[in-house]
Amino acid sequence: MKKYSENSFSIKNWNEDDRPREKLLLKGKSSLSNAELIAILISSGNRQESAVDLAKRILKSVDNNINKLAKLNVENLCQFNGIGPAKAISIITALELGKRQRLEEALVAPKINSSKSVFEIMHPILEDLPHEEFWVIYVDNANRIIKKMALSKGGITGTIIDVRILFKIAVELLAVGIILCHNHPSNKLKASDADLKITKKIKNSGDILDIQLLDHVIITKHGYFSFADEGVL
Repeated sequence: MKKYSENSFSIKNWNEDDRPREKLLLKGKSSLSNAELIAILISSGNRQESAVDLAKRILKSVDNNINKLAKLNVENLCQFNGIGPAKAISIITALELGKRQRLEEALVAPKINSSKSVFEIMHPILEDLPHEEFWVIYVDNANRIIKKMALSKGGITGTIIDVRILFKIAVELLAVGIILCHNHPSNKLKASDADLKITKKIKNSGDILDIQLLDHVIITKHGYFSFADEGVL
């Protein structure tokens, strides 16, 4: 049987074109797989695996889902041979920076022009929450965002909304329109009876105050449901 030295699996022994760092420099960051990007973060593997193979094994454990990987903590990551606290922290830090970058992009979005834009703004905020949160986006007559805020936080299956507070804030902000948004931790893209009932109540109240309910968007990890798009507003 062929014997391998301790450094046999080192990326340094690979052809230059196959090394993740060199590949990034030569072909750009988009040419790298998720495993190769993680390999750059951890720098080395273990005696049996290269950094890329170790990264592939880590990704396989979370179904190759970056969102699931982002939920692992230091202890979880240190279960993998070759990953110590320093490497685990590097992975967690990189994923957290990516999430914050997405959130900052969403925060500067000045205008709502579709249900998709609502999803892009709210998805980074709501996608990983284990409980429901009900948010309201207040807009002016050009659909520019005046303010967005969490109106209530609830449990796994629901949250309570105070319609009086919702419209009190709308009046104070001189908002012309509002957009409702909440998440479904169950990832079910279907409006519940409670969702339909509170939407109708808010719409009717808005009609009296001349504050238009533009949409109600349900957010899940993988998509969204728009009341306006589906014609149930």
